[in-house]
Amino acid sequence: MSLRPLRLSQLIRKIRRGTKPKSTEKSGENMKKGKGLSERSLGYLLILPAMLLILVIAIYPVGRSFYLSLYDVRLNDPTKLEPHASYGINVERYANVMPFLVSSLDHEIEKAEGKHKERLKNIKQDVLKARSTLESDEELADTYQQVNQILNEGKKVPQNMKSVHLDEEKVHNATQLITGVKKNLESMEKAEQLDESRQVVGLAKGLLSAFIEPNFVGLQYYANYFQDHRMWASLSNTMIFTVISVSLELVLGMAIALLINRQFFGRGLVRASVLIPWALPTAVAALMWKFLFDGQNGVMAKLFTEVGLIPDMGTLLTTKFWSMFAVIFADVWKTTPFMALLILAGLQTIPKNLYEAAEVDGASKVQQFFKITLPMLRTTVLVALLFRLLDAFRVFDLIYVLTGGGPANATETISVYAYKTMFSQMNFGEGSALAVIVFICIAIISMIFVKLLGRDLISDGSGK
Repeated sequence: MSLRPLRLSQLIRKIRRGTKPKSTEKSGENMKKGKGLSERSLGYLLILPAMLLILVIAIYPVGRSFYLSLYDVRLNDPTKLEPHASYGINVERYANVMPFLVSSLDHEIEKAEGKHKERLKNIKQDVLKARSTLESDEELADTYQQVNQILNEGKKVPQNMKSVHLDEEKVHNATQLITGVKKNLESMEKAEQLDESRQVVGLAKGLLSAFIEPNFVGLQYYANYFQDHRMWASLSNTMIFTVISVSLELVLGMAIALLINRQFFGRGLVRASVLIPWALPTAVAALMWKFLFDGQNGVMAKLFTEVGLIPDMGTLLTTKFWSMFAVIFADVWKTTPFMALLILAGLQTIPKNLYEAAEVDGASKVQQFFKITLPMLRTTVLVALLFRLLDAFRVFDLIYVLTGGGPANATETISVYAYKTMFSQMNFGEGSALAVIVFICIAIISMIFVKLLGRDLISDGSGK
Protein backbone atom coordinates (compact mmCIF):
# COMPACT_ATOMS: atom_id res chain seq x y z
CA MET A 1 0.00 0.00 0.00
CA SER A 2 1.46 3.37 -1.02
CA LEU A 3 1.35 6.34 1.31
CA ARG A 4 0.13 9.52 -0.21
CA PRO A 5 2.39 12.44 0.89
CA LEU A 6 0.65 15.12 2.90
CA ARG A 7 0.40 18.58 1.47
CA LEU A 8 2.26 21.31 3.39
CA SER A 9 -0.91 23.13 4.44
CA GLN A 10 -2.49 19.91 5.67
CA LEU A 11 0.61 19.04 7.68
CA ILE A 12 0.69 22.45 9.35
CA ARG A 13 -3.00 22.27 10.26
CA LYS A 14 -2.60 18.80 11.76
CA ILE A 15 0.39 19.82 13.86
CA ARG A 16 -1.21 23.05 15.05
CA ARG A 17 -4.59 21.49 15.85
CA GLY A 18 -3.28 18.22 17.29
CA THR A 19 -5.43 15.22 18.16
CA LYS A 20 -6.78 13.96 21.44
CA PRO A 21 -7.45 10.28 22.19
CA LYS A 22 -11.06 9.46 22.92
CA SER A 23 -10.17 8.10 26.34
CA THR A 24 -8.49 11.36 27.22
CA GLU A 25 -11.49 13.34 26.05
CA LYS A 26 -13.88 11.23 28.12
CA SER A 27 -11.73 11.47 31.20
CA GLY A 28 -11.48 15.19 30.69
CA GLU A 29 -15.26 15.48 30.48
CA ASN A 30 -15.65 13.48 33.68
CA MET A 31 -13.16 15.67 35.47
CA LYS A 32 -14.99 18.78 34.30
CA LYS A 33 -18.31 17.40 35.58
CA GLY A 34 -16.96 16.22 38.93
CA LYS A 35 -14.26 18.66 39.84
CA GLY A 36 -14.78 21.69 37.62
CA LEU A 37 -15.99 24.03 40.33
CA SER A 38 -13.26 23.15 42.82
CA GLU A 39 -10.51 23.48 40.22
CA ARG A 40 -11.85 26.86 39.15
CA SER A 41 -11.95 28.06 42.74
CA LEU A 42 -8.43 26.77 43.27
CA GLY A 43 -7.29 28.63 40.18
CA TYR A 44 -8.75 31.87 41.48
CA LEU A 45 -6.99 31.36 44.80
CA LEU A 46 -3.67 30.80 43.02
CA ILE A 47 -3.89 34.03 41.03
CA LEU A 48 -5.23 36.08 43.96
CA PRO A 49 -1.74 36.97 45.35
CA ALA A 50 -0.63 38.07 41.88
CA MET A 51 -3.72 40.25 41.49
CA LEU A 52 -3.16 41.84 44.89
CA LEU A 53 0.48 42.50 43.99
CA ILE A 54 -0.56 44.13 40.73
CA LEU A 55 -3.13 46.20 42.61
CA VAL A 56 -0.53 47.49 45.07
CA ILE A 57 2.33 48.04 42.63
CA ALA A 58 0.48 49.26 39.54
CA ILE A 59 -2.94 50.57 40.46
CA TYR A 60 -2.09 52.44 43.68
CA PRO A 61 0.47 54.83 42.07
CA VAL A 62 -2.01 55.61 39.30
CA GLY A 63 -4.74 56.26 41.85
CA ARG A 64 -2.39 58.49 43.83
CA SER A 65 -1.46 60.42 40.68
CA PHE A 66 -5.13 60.90 39.82
CA TYR A 67 -5.79 62.16 43.36
CA LEU A 68 -2.96 64.71 43.11
CA SER A 69 -4.20 65.82 39.67
CA LEU A 70 -7.41 67.02 41.32
CA TYR A 71 -5.47 69.60 43.37
CA ASP A 72 -3.19 72.52 42.58
CA VAL A 73 -0.10 71.13 44.35
CA ARG A 74 3.10 73.15 43.85
CA LEU A 75 6.37 72.56 45.65
CA ASN A 76 7.53 76.12 44.96
CA ASP A 77 4.51 77.62 46.78
CA PRO A 78 4.44 77.16 50.59
CA THR A 79 0.65 77.47 50.64
CA LYS A 80 0.17 74.63 48.13
CA LEU A 81 2.63 71.99 49.28
CA GLU A 82 -0.17 69.52 50.02
CA PRO A 83 -3.74 68.92 48.83
CA HIS A 84 -6.26 70.92 50.86
CA ALA A 85 -9.99 70.59 50.52
CA SER A 86 -10.89 73.18 53.19
CA TYR A 87 -9.61 76.37 54.80
CA GLY A 88 -7.09 76.19 57.62
CA ILE A 89 -3.72 77.31 58.94
CA ASN A 90 -0.30 75.78 59.25
CA VAL A 91 0.09 75.84 63.02
CA GLU A 92 3.83 75.11 62.98
CA ARG A 93 4.58 78.00 60.64
CA TYR A 94 2.17 80.23 62.54
CA ALA A 95 3.95 79.46 65.83
CA ASN A 96 7.33 80.11 64.23
CA VAL A 97 6.31 83.50 62.81
CA MET A 98 3.61 85.24 64.86
CA PRO A 99 5.55 85.84 68.13
CA PHE A 100 8.64 87.06 66.26
CA LEU A 101 6.58 89.37 64.05
CA VAL A 102 5.03 91.01 67.13
CA SER A 103 8.44 91.40 68.83
CA SER A 104 9.99 92.77 65.62
CA LEU A 105 7.22 95.35 65.36
CA ASP A 106 7.84 96.32 68.99
CA HIS A 107 11.50 96.85 68.13
CA GLU A 108 10.59 98.99 65.11
CA ILE A 109 8.17 101.05 67.21
CA GLU A 110 10.89 101.80 69.74
CA LYS A 111 13.25 102.97 66.99
CA ALA A 112 10.65 104.99 65.06
CA GLU A 113 9.54 108.55 65.71
CA GLY A 114 6.58 110.76 64.89
CA LYS A 115 4.11 109.61 62.24
CA HIS A 116 6.18 106.54 61.41
CA LYS A 117 5.78 105.37 64.99
CA GLU A 118 2.01 105.83 64.85
CA ARG A 119 1.86 103.95 61.55
CA LEU A 120 3.79 101.03 63.02
CA LYS A 121 1.44 100.96 66.04
CA ASN A 122 -1.53 100.71 63.68
CA ILE A 123 0.25 97.90 61.84
CA LYS A 124 0.80 96.08 65.12
CA GLN A 125 -2.87 96.50 66.01
CA ASP A 126 -3.83 94.83 62.73
CA VAL A 127 -1.50 91.93 63.53
CA LEU A 128 -2.96 91.53 67.02
CA LYS A 129 -6.48 91.75 65.58
CA ALA A 130 -5.68 88.99 63.12
CA ARG A 131 -4.18 86.97 65.98
CA SER A 132 -7.28 87.32 68.14
CA THR A 133 -9.53 86.45 65.18
CA LEU A 134 -7.62 83.23 64.53
CA GLU A 135 -7.11 82.17 68.14
CA SER A 136 -10.78 82.65 68.91
CA ASP A 137 -11.03 79.16 67.49
CA GLU A 138 -10.59 76.85 70.49
CA GLU A 139 -8.96 74.06 68.47
CA LEU A 140 -6.35 76.42 67.04
CA ALA A 141 -5.68 78.00 70.44
CA ASP A 142 -5.11 74.62 72.12
CA THR A 143 -3.03 73.26 69.26
CA TYR A 144 -0.97 76.46 69.12
CA GLN A 145 -0.06 76.18 72.79
CA GLN A 146 0.99 72.54 72.37
CA VAL A 147 2.98 73.20 69.21
CA ASN A 148 4.68 76.20 70.77
CA GLN A 149 5.77 74.08 73.72
CA ILE A 150 7.04 71.33 71.42
CA LEU A 151 9.07 73.85 69.42
CA ASN A 152 10.54 75.36 72.58
CA GLU A 153 11.72 71.90 73.59
CA GLY A 154 13.37 71.45 70.19
CA LYS A 155 11.24 68.47 69.23
CA LYS A 156 9.56 67.60 65.94
CA VAL A 157 5.93 68.58 65.58
CA PRO A 158 3.64 65.55 64.97
CA GLN A 159 2.00 65.43 61.56
CA ASN A 160 -1.53 65.55 62.99
CA MET A 161 -0.76 68.83 64.78
CA LYS A 162 0.82 70.73 61.91
CA SER A 163 -2.44 72.13 60.55
CA VAL A 164 -5.92 72.97 61.81
CA HIS A 165 -9.12 73.48 59.83
CA LEU A 166 -10.70 76.91 60.28
CA ASP A 167 -13.84 78.71 59.25
CA GLU A 168 -13.61 80.37 55.84
CA GLU A 169 -14.65 83.77 57.19
CA LYS A 170 -11.94 83.78 59.86
CA VAL A 171 -9.24 82.87 57.37
CA HIS A 172 -10.52 85.47 54.91
CA ASN A 173 -10.55 88.28 57.52
CA ALA A 174 -7.13 87.38 58.91
CA THR A 175 -5.69 87.13 55.41
CA GLN A 176 -6.95 90.58 54.52
CA LEU A 177 -5.42 92.06 57.68
CA ILE A 178 -2.00 90.45 57.18
CA THR A 179 -2.02 91.35 53.47
CA GLY A 180 -2.54 94.99 54.46
CA VAL A 181 0.28 94.66 57.03
CA LYS A 182 2.63 93.30 54.39
CA LYS A 183 1.84 96.09 51.92
CA ASN A 184 2.36 98.80 54.56
CA LEU A 185 5.67 97.31 55.68
CA GLU A 186 6.85 96.98 52.08
CA SER A 187 6.04 100.64 51.41
CA MET A 188 7.95 101.67 54.56
CA GLU A 189 10.83 99.45 53.51
CA LYS A 190 10.93 101.13 50.11
CA ALA A 191 10.99 104.53 51.82
CA GLU A 192 13.76 103.31 54.15
CA GLN A 193 11.67 103.97 57.28
CA LEU A 194 12.40 100.65 59.02
CA ASP A 195 15.41 99.70 61.11
CA GLU A 196 15.42 95.98 60.19
CA SER A 197 13.24 96.02 57.11
CA ARG A 198 14.20 92.64 55.64
CA GLN A 199 13.39 90.81 58.86
CA VAL A 200 10.01 92.37 59.58
CA VAL A 201 8.83 92.21 55.95
CA GLY A 202 10.01 88.60 55.68
CA LEU A 203 8.07 87.67 58.82
CA ALA A 204 4.92 89.26 57.42
CA LYS A 205 5.29 87.23 54.22
CA GLY A 206 5.94 84.09 56.24
CA LEU A 207 2.78 84.64 58.29
CA LEU A 208 0.76 85.14 55.13
CA SER A 209 2.06 81.82 53.78
CA ALA A 210 0.74 80.04 56.88
CA PHE A 211 -2.87 80.46 55.75
CA ILE A 212 -4.30 77.46 53.91
CA GLU A 213 -6.91 77.86 51.19
CA PRO A 214 -8.57 74.99 49.29
CA ASN A 215 -6.56 74.08 46.19
CA PHE A 216 -9.08 71.62 44.78
CA VAL A 217 -9.42 72.13 41.02
CA GLY A 218 -11.26 68.94 40.04
CA LEU A 219 -10.82 67.95 36.40
CA GLN A 220 -9.66 71.43 35.37
CA TYR A 221 -6.18 70.24 34.39
CA TYR A 222 -7.61 67.61 32.06
CA ALA A 223 -9.90 70.16 30.44
CA ASN A 224 -6.94 72.50 29.96
CA TYR A 225 -4.80 69.77 28.41
CA PHE A 226 -7.44 68.95 25.82
CA GLN A 227 -6.94 72.52 24.57
CA ASP A 228 -3.16 72.56 25.10
CA HIS A 229 -1.25 72.62 21.82
CA ARG A 230 1.96 71.51 23.51
CA MET A 231 0.30 68.40 24.94
CA TRP A 232 -1.07 67.37 21.55
CA ALA A 233 2.30 68.08 19.94
CA SER A 234 4.09 65.90 22.50
CA LEU A 235 1.50 63.16 22.01
CA SER A 236 2.03 63.38 18.24
CA ASN A 237 5.80 63.14 18.70
CA THR A 238 5.27 60.10 20.91
CA MET A 239 3.12 58.36 18.28
CA ILE A 240 5.57 59.12 15.47
CA PHE A 241 8.50 57.86 17.51
CA THR A 242 6.63 54.71 18.59
CA VAL A 243 5.30 53.67 15.17
CA ILE A 244 8.51 54.28 13.20
CA SER A 245 10.96 52.87 15.74
CA VAL A 246 8.93 49.74 16.53
CA SER A 247 8.32 49.03 12.85
CA LEU A 248 12.03 49.28 12.02
CA GLU A 249 12.96 47.20 15.07
CA LEU A 250 10.53 44.46 14.02
CA VAL A 251 11.93 44.22 10.49
CA LEU A 252 15.59 44.39 11.54
CA GLY A 253 15.00 42.13 14.55
CA MET A 254 13.40 39.51 12.30
CA ALA A 255 16.33 39.65 9.89
CA ILE A 256 18.91 39.35 12.69
CA ALA A 257 16.99 36.51 14.35
CA LEU A 258 16.82 34.56 11.08
CA LEU A 259 20.55 35.08 10.59
CA ILE A 260 21.74 34.01 14.03
CA ASN A 261 19.31 31.08 14.02
CA ARG A 262 21.37 29.41 11.29
CA GLN A 263 24.33 27.14 11.89
CA PHE A 264 27.67 28.82 11.06
CA PHE A 265 31.12 29.18 12.54
CA GLY A 266 31.26 31.75 15.35
CA ARG A 267 27.50 31.88 15.86
CA GLY A 268 27.86 32.16 19.64
CA LEU A 269 30.17 35.17 19.33
CA VAL A 270 27.78 36.85 16.90
CA ARG A 271 24.83 36.27 19.24
CA ALA A 272 26.72 37.78 22.16
CA SER A 273 27.83 40.77 20.05
CA VAL A 274 24.29 41.49 18.89
CA LEU A 275 23.08 41.80 22.48
CA ILE A 276 25.68 44.42 23.49
CA PRO A 277 23.58 47.50 22.50
CA TRP A 278 20.58 46.20 24.41
CA ALA A 279 22.72 45.43 27.47
CA LEU A 280 23.98 49.02 27.71
CA PRO A 281 22.04 51.31 30.09
CA THR A 282 19.78 53.61 28.10
CA ALA A 283 21.24 56.79 29.61
CA VAL A 284 24.78 55.67 28.71
CA ALA A 285 23.74 54.80 25.15
CA ALA A 286 21.96 58.15 24.76
CA LEU A 287 25.01 60.06 25.99
CA MET A 288 27.22 58.11 23.58
CA TRP A 289 24.98 58.96 20.62
CA LYS A 290 24.88 62.58 21.74
CA PHE A 291 28.66 62.72 21.27
CA LEU A 292 28.45 60.82 17.97
CA PHE A 293 25.80 63.24 16.63
CA ASP A 294 27.63 66.36 17.84
CA GLY A 295 27.71 69.08 15.22
CA GLN A 296 31.43 69.79 15.62
CA ASN A 297 33.18 66.54 16.56
CA GLY A 298 30.54 63.83 16.05
CA VAL A 299 31.79 60.83 14.08
CA MET A 300 28.32 59.78 12.88
CA ALA A 301 27.42 63.36 12.00
CA LYS A 302 30.58 63.55 9.89
CA LEU A 303 29.83 60.19 8.25
CA PHE A 304 26.23 61.13 7.40
CA THR A 305 27.48 64.40 5.92
CA GLU A 306 30.09 62.63 3.78
CA VAL A 307 27.55 60.20 2.30
CA GLY A 308 25.11 63.03 1.62
CA LEU A 309 22.42 61.96 4.07
CA ILE A 310 22.38 65.31 5.89
CA PRO A 311 23.38 68.77 4.54
CA ASP A 312 25.85 69.57 7.35
CA MET A 313 27.07 68.17 10.66
CA GLY A 314 25.11 70.59 12.82
CA THR A 315 21.75 69.49 11.40
CA LEU A 316 21.17 66.32 13.41
CA LEU A 317 20.45 67.84 16.82
CA THR A 318 19.35 71.35 15.80
CA THR A 319 16.46 70.84 13.34
CA LYS A 320 13.02 69.34 13.91
CA PHE A 321 13.13 66.55 11.30
CA TRP A 322 16.72 65.42 11.80
CA SER A 323 16.56 65.54 15.59
CA MET A 324 13.64 63.09 15.46
CA PHE A 325 15.66 61.01 13.01
CA ALA A 326 18.58 60.97 15.44
CA VAL A 327 16.37 59.87 18.33
CA ILE A 328 14.74 57.09 16.32
CA PHE A 329 18.12 55.95 14.96
CA ALA A 330 19.54 55.67 18.48
CA ASP A 331 16.48 53.81 19.76
CA VAL A 332 16.50 51.33 16.85
CA TRP A 333 20.20 50.64 17.46
CA LYS A 334 19.55 50.17 21.17
CA THR A 335 16.41 48.04 21.14
CA THR A 336 16.56 45.96 17.94
CA PRO A 337 18.56 43.22 19.77
CA PHE A 338 15.69 42.86 22.24
CA MET A 339 13.26 42.23 19.39
CA ALA A 340 15.74 39.83 17.76
CA LEU A 341 16.12 37.92 21.02
CA LEU A 342 12.36 37.39 21.41
CA ILE A 343 11.94 36.34 17.78
CA LEU A 344 14.93 33.99 18.04
CA ALA A 345 13.26 32.28 20.98
CA GLY A 346 10.16 31.79 18.81
CA LEU A 347 12.23 30.40 15.92
CA GLN A 348 13.70 27.76 18.23
CA THR A 349 10.20 26.34 18.87
CA ILE A 350 9.30 25.74 15.21
CA PRO A 351 9.55 21.99 14.38
CA LYS A 352 12.23 21.22 11.79
CA ASN A 353 10.04 18.61 10.10
CA LEU A 354 7.82 21.42 8.78
CA TYR A 355 10.68 22.77 6.69
CA GLU A 356 11.65 19.24 5.57
CA ALA A 357 8.10 18.59 4.41
CA ALA A 358 8.06 21.95 2.63
CA GLU A 359 11.26 21.09 0.77
CA VAL A 360 9.75 17.75 -0.28
CA ASP A 361 6.76 19.66 -1.66
CA GLY A 362 9.15 21.93 -3.56
CA ALA A 363 8.52 25.13 -1.58
CA SER A 364 11.13 27.86 -1.96
CA LYS A 365 12.78 29.66 0.97
CA VAL A 366 10.47 32.63 0.48
CA GLN A 367 7.42 30.39 0.49
CA GLN A 368 8.67 28.63 3.61
CA PHE A 369 9.09 31.99 5.34
CA PHE A 370 5.55 33.20 4.58
CA LYS A 371 3.81 29.81 4.93
CA ILE A 372 5.67 28.38 7.93
CA THR A 373 7.90 30.87 9.74
CA LEU A 374 5.55 33.85 9.94
CA PRO A 375 2.40 31.87 10.92
CA MET A 376 4.31 29.93 13.58
CA LEU A 377 5.89 33.16 14.91
CA ARG A 378 2.58 35.00 15.17
CA THR A 379 2.26 34.69 18.94
CA THR A 380 5.92 35.53 19.51
CA VAL A 381 5.72 38.60 17.27
CA LEU A 382 2.58 39.77 19.03
CA VAL A 383 4.24 39.53 22.43
CA ALA A 384 7.35 41.32 21.17
CA LEU A 385 5.26 44.07 19.57
CA LEU A 386 3.19 44.55 22.70
CA PHE A 387 6.29 44.90 24.88
CA ARG A 388 7.99 47.30 22.51
CA LEU A 389 4.90 49.42 21.83
CA LEU A 390 4.33 50.02 25.51
CA ASP A 391 8.02 50.61 26.16
CA ALA A 392 8.41 53.01 23.22
CA PHE A 393 5.26 54.97 24.05
CA ARG A 394 6.53 55.85 27.53
CA VAL A 395 10.09 56.59 26.35
CA PHE A 396 11.84 59.14 28.56
CA ASP A 397 15.51 58.59 29.39
CA LEU A 398 16.76 58.24 25.79
CA ILE A 399 15.16 61.49 24.62
CA TYR A 400 15.82 63.41 27.83
CA VAL A 401 19.57 62.67 27.71
CA LEU A 402 19.98 62.90 23.92
CA THR A 403 17.95 66.01 23.04
CA GLY A 404 16.13 67.09 26.21
CA GLY A 405 12.98 67.27 24.08
CA GLY A 406 14.47 69.93 21.80
CA PRO A 407 15.02 71.72 19.60
CA ALA A 408 11.93 73.82 20.37
CA ASN A 409 10.12 70.74 21.76
CA ALA A 410 10.52 68.95 18.42
CA THR A 411 11.33 65.63 20.13
CA GLU A 412 9.44 66.20 23.35
CA THR A 413 7.34 63.14 24.17
CA ILE A 414 4.47 63.16 26.63
CA SER A 415 6.61 61.51 29.32
CA VAL A 416 9.28 64.20 28.95
CA TYR A 417 6.57 66.87 29.08
CA ALA A 418 5.20 65.34 32.29
CA TYR A 419 8.67 65.26 33.86
CA LYS A 420 9.34 68.91 33.00
CA THR A 421 5.97 69.98 34.38
CA MET A 422 6.32 67.99 37.58
CA PHE A 423 9.97 68.47 38.49
CA SER A 424 11.24 71.49 36.55
CA GLN A 425 8.18 73.65 37.21
CA MET A 426 7.43 71.92 40.56
CA ASN A 427 3.77 71.67 39.53
CA PHE A 428 2.86 68.24 40.90
CA GLY A 429 -0.87 68.58 40.29
CA GLU A 430 -0.56 69.40 36.61
CA GLY A 431 2.26 66.90 36.14
CA SER A 432 0.20 64.17 37.79
CA ALA A 433 -2.60 64.85 35.30
CA LEU A 434 -0.14 64.25 32.46
CA ALA A 435 1.01 61.03 34.12
CA VAL A 436 -2.60 59.83 34.26
CA ILE A 437 -3.03 60.71 30.57
CA VAL A 438 0.03 58.59 29.76
CA PHE A 439 -1.48 55.70 31.73
CA ILE A 440 -4.82 56.04 29.91
CA CYS A 441 -3.09 56.02 26.51
CA ILE A 442 -1.07 52.92 27.43
CA ALA A 443 -4.19 51.18 28.76
CA ILE A 444 -6.08 51.94 25.54
CA ILE A 445 -3.21 50.67 23.40
CA SER A 446 -3.01 47.48 25.46
CA MET A 447 -6.74 46.79 25.27
CA ILE A 448 -6.93 47.43 21.53
CA PHE A 449 -3.82 45.36 20.89
CA VAL A 450 -5.04 42.36 22.89
CA LYS A 451 -8.57 42.71 21.51
CA LEU A 452 -7.67 42.85 17.83
CA LEU A 453 -4.32 41.08 17.57
CA GLY A 454 -3.75 39.11 20.75
CA ARG A 455 -6.43 36.46 20.50
CA ASP A 456 -3.82 33.79 19.88
CA LEU A 457 -2.33 34.54 23.29
CA ILE A 458 -5.60 33.38 24.86
CA SER A 459 -6.51 30.56 22.48
CA ASP A 460 -2.93 29.22 22.67
CA GLY A 461 -2.88 28.19 19.03
CA SER A 462 -6.06 26.13 19.15
CA GLY A 463 -6.86 27.15 15.57
CA LYS A 464 -10.35 28.37 16.48
